[in-house]
Amino acid sequence: MLIRFVVDNVLSFGERKEFNMLPNPRLGTLSHHKYSSGDFSYLKMASVYGANAAGKSNLVKSIALLKDLVHGEISTSRVKRTQFKLRKADLPQLLALEFLQDGIPFYYGVEITDGRISTEELYISGLGKEDRLIFERKINANSLSTLKFNEDFEKDEKSSLLKSLLEDFIQPSETALKILAQRAGEHLKEIPKAFEWFQALQVVTPNAKPGGLAHTIDTDIDFKCYAEDTIKSFGIGISELHVDKANVKEVYSDEEVDKIEEIFADIKDSNKEFVADSRGNVIAADGSEIVVKQLALKHKGKDGVVSFSLDEESDGTVRLLDLIPAFRSIFLKKKVFIIDEIERSIHPLLIKELVKRFSLDEQTQGQLIFTTHESSLLDQEIFRQDEIWFAEKNNEGVTDLYSLSDFKEHKTIDIRKGYLTGRYGAIPFLANLENLNWHGYASEKK
Repeated sequence: MLIRFVVDNVLSFGERKEFNMLPNPRLGTLSHHKYSSGDFSYLKMASVYGANAAGKSNLVKSIALLKDLVHGEISTSRVKRTQFKLRKADLPQLLALEFLQDGIPFYYGVEITDGRISTEELYISGLGKEDRLIFERKINANSLSTLKFNEDFEKDEKSSLLKSLLEDFIQPSETALKILAQRAGEHLKEIPKAFEWFQALQVVTPNAKPGGLAHTIDTDIDFKCYAEDTIKSFGIGISELHVDKANVKEVYSDEEVDKIEEIFADIKDSNKEFVADSRGNVIAADGSEIVVKQLALKHKGKDGVVSFSLDEESDGTVRLLDLIPAFRSIFLKKKVFIIDEIERSIHPLLIKELVKRFSLDEQTQGQLIFTTHESSLLDQEIFRQDEIWFAEKNNEGVTDLYSLSDFKEHKTIDIRKGYLTGRYGAIPFLANLENLNWHGYASEKK
């Protein structure tokens, strides 16, 4: 579960900023929104508001950057391109997370200097008390790594050879966390748990396709029933979810098939069940054959039932399909879903009911964090004040992050009205549009 995220010199975060899921001790509303791990509490929800280009999406992108960096899907050169551009100084970039995995609190952070990892560290977090080192990695000006591990590892003679090999093996452009997770021994057994958290973290972008949904519906009857019941309840005309299967050669060109077979071989080596393409198709093994699974949505018409592909559905329907697995996961499991523009292409009443259902349920397990413009969600029956955040840029283009709880509002106040009238900032600052001489830009001659 996510506790806090710290970012500096990435995208519009030109100064160090913190986003956190820590409850404000003075607030007593929606007490079931406080999850507990021992004596420590953290929140189940958060929404982030702000004007266009204020930096809401940059918060999500920054977290996704760290996830991709840990997974090895991007290198540090990609992170360097996200450096805050509205100043000349070439300062270090920081991405750091504090989180809970299997009841263990971790702090993990990387500092990137000139496109190389200069510092990487993983600790058992003391949650405000003393942290305990798992590993720390430093890289000097000659690109040489130095690793420091916990005391038990350092005292073990057998570990010294592994340490030396790792220092030579790990490149300055990649993180050590994934590599160490694959080679962890008795003294580093917490590292795989920390890596598991990054594997489980789900980030949903505004243009995401419901990748993997066809495979899950095809292989999990309980999920299929849940997904069908949910999509029917939306009243958008879908009566059934079905999966069509075809040989890979029937769907893709010969050139594409060669690439897919190569990719799928790599996927099988990593013990994954399938790979999803940009169209929402799922490529999976069916015995010795590679098949393509395509989601078909059945609608009842005057002359019977007709199947529609994802490409034939509205953007709103596709977005709802993408959210269905997310809501099931956070109801039943200790998973974190971070969704950018949760309301995109979805009617305000529908997205409010979905979020409200999660908010009021007292048996949920996961966390839901999202950015939005939808002001109808600014409702103290749905959110605690410390679960509502704002993003706002200053005159130098730097994004600030702050919580509604900073304003110490009464629990009965209409926060939606206050937000729309600018009480909390983070709204568009409009010039006088009446003064714009739009006709003066016309170039066509009469």
